[in-house]
Amino acid sequence: MAERFRSFGLATPPAPRAIQADDAIALLKAGQAGEASLLAYGNGRSYGDSCQNQAGAVVDMRCLNRIRGFDAMTGVLEADAGALLSEIIAHAAPHGFFPAVVPGTQFVTLGGAVANDVHGKNHHRRGTFGCHVESFTLLRSDGKTYRCSATDNPRLFAATIGGMGLTGLILSASIRLMRVPSLDIVEKATPFRDLGEFFDIAEAADQANEYAVAWIDQLAGGRRSGRGLLFAGNHAEHGSHTAARAGGNLSVPFQPPFNVLNRPFLTVFNAAYRWKKGRATAPRQTGYQGFFFPLDGVRDWNRLYGPNGLFQHQSVVPEEAARIVVPELLAAARRAGQGSFLTVLKRFGAVRSPALLSFPRPGYTLTLDFPNRGAATLALLGELDRITIAAGGAVNPYKDARMAAATFAASFPDWPRLEALRDPLFMSDFWARTAGSIDLRRRGAEAAE
Repeated sequence: MAERFRSFGLATPPAPRAIQADDAIALLKAGQAGEASLLAYGNGRSYGDSCQNQAGAVVDMRCLNRIRGFDAMTGVLEADAGALLSEIIAHAAPHGFFPAVVPGTQFVTLGGAVANDVHGKNHHRRGTFGCHVESFTLLRSDGKTYRCSATDNPRLFAATIGGMGLTGLILSASIRLMRVPSLDIVEKATPFRDLGEFFDIAEAADQANEYAVAWIDQLAGGRRSGRGLLFAGNHAEHGSHTAARAGGNLSVPFQPPFNVLNRPFLTVFNAAYRWKKGRATAPRQTGYQGFFFPLDGVRDWNRLYGPNGLFQHQSVVPEEAARIVVPELLAAARRAGQGSFLTVLKRFGAVRSPALLSFPRPGYTLTLDFPNRGAATLALLGELDRITIAAGGAVNPYKDARMAAATFAASFPDWPRLEALRDPLFMSDFWARTAGSIDLRRRGAEAAE
């Protein structure tokens, strides 16, 4: 059973033990859970070890998936933490509502979206997922269930949004959805020759559109370096109000013994993708799944990276540094001979999250996926960390499986405030590896004094 409880990157060991949500709830209410023994596990779409707990057990939350209520006048929906975004979309769509923020997959749980404070293609307008959380119920190790909102238990509210599951067990949440004219998207693709041209048009695209994101041909060098496509979109005035069946008919049924997404494949893929998507620059109406969740159409696509899995690196750098730093990050990957299958660049706006720790902040965010080739890949990721932190940026923790404690501390200097509110019975491999090691060193220094 534990093999199912892996991170999506497949580069970290699966959880050695998993228990059902009802059993974890019973343990917490009876005061029988051990220190650092629990961590909520949603649907396993985190790329690294923020969803793993090798020292204890992960709690399977998918069985708690009921949609408890929906107000079709206000768009406020309440659901159990294990409900998937795909289920929420299907429930609200006939009433003309859609989640205000969606990540790159609809197969994340509501609790996971809250705990990671996920973001989407419209951060410049709507901020993060946490900006639209009305309240949630949280079960802690004292056996009590807390209702948390901006006014009720506000410190726990802020620490739990973006708190990566470390403040307790989110049982249910109430979120405010966004009214939309239809689920369909009117999409426009704009080719750009290089990153300079992208930066010249990015802010205007954000101002004119609900959604904006760029695809970069990461392998292109020389005069073609930084070329790509900027996709902008808005909900269509006339389109479907019925959610399509989640997921597609395609799948990767078994684990290939090697990385299929190698450099020759990526070179051909990038050229074909740029030609297909960039040849039609007139706006076109498309379904929401293809626009928001293109990879959901291929089940288990992460298997294509081979048995060693993949590492994802997502960084954000201040707007004033981006024109220098983003090309530097791409150049570092090319020098290392590493090809990224998905290379995404977008602009974060200034909408503040209520979260104590939240990855998005004003600037530009670059996402890269690399097959796990051992030491060479880890060295590249370390170099990308160095470039990011030197520019005053941050590295995304819920996409990470290996960042150093110093990188985390530089990205999130307020981490001790989350540690102060962390429930002692909850722990993740990520937190133990980063904040936990900082804490141990600090206690040792204090003892020596």
